[in-house]
This record gives sequence, C-alpha cells and structure tokens, in this order.
Amino acid sequence: MVIERKYGIRLLTITILFCAGLKFSHAQEGAISDKPIIKQESRESSYSSVIEEPIDKAIEHDKAKKDGIMKRHMDLLNERYDLSMKVTNDVTMSRGKPLPVGPTARLKDGMSWEKLSTMTPEDIKEKNVFPYLPLPHPNHATGGMLFSQIQVEKFPRLKRFDLDFDIPEYFLPEFPPAIFLTTHKDKGDVSQGKVVTLENYYELFNGLLNPKQLEGLRLLVTQFPQQQFNATADRKSEKPSQGVTCFDCHLNGHTSAATHLVGDIRPQSHRNRLDTPTLRGVNIQRLFGSQRALKSIEDFTEFEQRAAYFDGDILTAIKKGTNILERGSQVHFMAEFQSLLDFPPAPKLDIFGRLDTKKATDSEIRGQAIFFSKGKCFKCHPAPYYTDNLMHDLQVERFYKPQVINGQYIRAEGPIKTFPLRGIKDSPPYLHDGRLLTLEDTVEFFNLVLETNLNVEEKNDLVAFLRQL
Repeated sequence: MVIERKYGIRLLTITILFCAGLKFSHAQEGAISDKPIIKQESRESSYSSVIEEPIDKAIEHDKAKKDGIMKRHMDLLNERYDLSMKVTNDVTMSRGKPLPVGPTARLKDGMSWEKLSTMTPEDIKEKNVFPYLPLPHPNHATGGMLFSQIQVEKFPRLKRFDLDFDIPEYFLPEFPPAIFLTTHKDKGDVSQGKVVTLENYYELFNGLLNPKQLEGLRLLVTQFPQQQFNATADRKSEKPSQGVTCFDCHLNGHTSAATHLVGDIRPQSHRNRLDTPTLRGVNIQRLFGSQRALKSIEDFTEFEQRAAYFDGDILTAIKKGTNILERGSQVHFMAEFQSLLDFPPAPKLDIFGRLDTKKATDSEIRGQAIFFSKGKCFKCHPAPYYTDNLMHDLQVERFYKPQVINGQYIRAEGPIKTFPLRGIKDSPPYLHDGRLLTLEDTVEFFNLVLETNLNVEEKNDLVAFLRQL
C-alpha cells in the first residue's frame, strides 16, 4: 500500500506537471500567433529526382516533346542572332577552317552599335535592348552533355534521343582540331588529321610520349559512365552506353564546343550553360573551372570525373557508375599529358607575345595598341599568354533585368575565370556560355560592358589583332 501510494502520488505529480507544460505551451503559441509568421522561401531541391521510368517509355515521351522543345529554343536563337553562314578565308583556324564573321547579334528596332555604345547600362537595362543575354541550354530544365551534329555523325554513341545541338557548325571549332605539344614544337600538328581515340592513341603517340603520359592519354580517351550516357534506364542515349571520354568534349585536347550546364550551381534554373573550353595551354594556367577556381589541373581532372560527369549529383553518380580515379597515379598521369598541350603557333608574335611589327599589318598594329590602351583588354588579358590567372566579375547584370528565359533564370552570374586569348581564333563560340558567336560579337560585347566606346575602325582593328594571337 505504501509503495502503491508513493508511486501514485509521483504519477499524479508528473501528470499535473505535464498538463501545466501543455498549458504553458499553448499560452506561448497564443503569444507567438499575434506576431507575423516568417515562412521559409520556397525553392527547388538541390537533388535530382532518382525515380526512373522504363527506358522505352522515356524515349517515347522525350521524342514526342523534342520538336516543340527545339523549335522554342531555335526561335530564341533566331530572334537573337543572324545564324546565316558568313565566313572569311583571310585568316583561318589552324587546320584551315574559315573563321565565322560577325557581329551576329540582332539589335532591337531603332538601335545601332554606335547608339548602344553611347547609352548607360541603366538606359540599356530600362529599354531592354542588351543584345547579349546569357544563353540557355536547348532544354534548360534537363540540361546535360550535348554534342554537335558533326561529332554525333562520327560517333553515333553520343547522339541523344531528346535533343539536337543548336549552334550551326560554321560557328564551331574545326573538326578534328590540331594537336600541338610543348615537347615537340618542331613537329607542329601531331594529330595527323585524326580524332584521337582508344583505337589509335597508341599508334599516334607511341614514341612521342613517355609511358606515364601514354597511360594518361589512354584514360583521357576511355569511356566512363556519365549522367546522360550510361547503362541504366536513366539516360538519354537509346542504347546502353559505356559513357563518354574526357576527349569527347575536349576533342584532341582542344574543344568540340560540346555544351553542358555547370555542376556547382543550384537550383536548376540558375545553372549556367557551359561551352567546353580548350585544354590548350593549361600548363600556364592557375585556375580551372569557370567559377570553381580549382587550383590545379589534377583537381580539375578529378572533379570532372567525380562530379561534373553527373551534374554535380553524387547520388546519381553512385547509381550510374562513378569512376573513382586513383590520385597518385591515374589523375597524375592524365594531368601530365594535359600539361603538354600547347597553344597553336602564332607566327606574327615575338617571344614576349607582342606583334612583330615587321610581319604585322597596319590594322593589326593599331588593334594591338587599342588592346593595350583604350580597349582595356590588357587589364585581364596581359601578354604573353593573355590571361591574368584571376577571376573577375563583369557585373553584366547592370544591363538587364532578372527574368526567366526558356527555363533559365537570368541573374547576376558572379566572377568568372580569365581564359587565355592565345589561339582564340580556333575556339568559337566565346564567353563561358557560348553566347558570343564570333570575335566581332566578342568585341561588341566588351565594348558595351567595359564602356570603352570604340568606333567602327577601332573595333575592326581589334578583331584583326585578336586573330593573330
């Protein structure tokens, strides 16, 4: 009885305290409810959906939507640009492909390049007349690696069933590009006009590379699973795929202009389109990745395999077959080969990266003077390699209002690394997302962004100089 009484009293005490606590809690709720409730901002998840449908259903569904998606995107491109074929043979790429000529951007009614260059960023923004808005992926909601038609014809394994490449072939680098090695400058282009693959890398480079470099090259041309090209049902190739190679995007150590979305930005609508940069000259670079500022080519190589291949999503990487490279050997060997990739010859430049006045034209010499003075180009692109190995924020959002265009949220993009300008004529289109189709477009863009107010002759001279780099 004593025991029961003691525990009965304790239970009663606990019950009273519990009820008092509830009463106190309700009293608190009543007090809080008189204040405005701050709701968490609604936003997209950082993670992709891991639900997959049967591949035959996915193919049927995506093919049914493909024409509409491509029409919407190509309507946007044709609204922004004159995509007709305009090229020059006066200066060609390293293997002879004619250069595309611009500017290609279409200006709004009543606008001219001269008028635009006299307007303030605020006026351009208010009137909505900025001609170089960020370029979305053909299907921004899906994104993923997308290869040019000429490359897909050569390698059908790279064909997607849901999308086609958008930028016409004459605005792209030559296919295949030349390969120049820092260790064999006397040999010039060592590609023999071929696309380097697993089938021919040994015959092309045995005797030119040491065993470590050969092994690094082998890994660079070996297929590994990737987000859109893999063996699961969650893919964008009709047949199961072993994946892609590093040199599918960085063709012959240069670029095929394959497009993608950067892996390190969320939500999906905020991700920037990525135009694959060249690997030429990585030996003189100190930052890698457009915005990631990775500090070594080894970091870049490892990051690409572990994350960029899978849109930065580690969950789907595990599902589809992530390739974990061994840092001390495989990554090192791949980086060692990449560090041999040289810029193309520039016969009019001296050993300091400036024009040899005995070889250059008057227009090129005037263009060099503009580059290093009024044009302000040299502030980020100093000779001899025409990069400062830093990141800069151009604050292009001064010229346009935040908005959604074809699934991409156009907003402030932040700092972007300074890419080298050596060999720039071989690497159209330009800027990190490929929105500048020609060197002329590039000059017009920076004339507005840097507010340099160059006249027509000065812009033509600057283009002439850039072609000699």
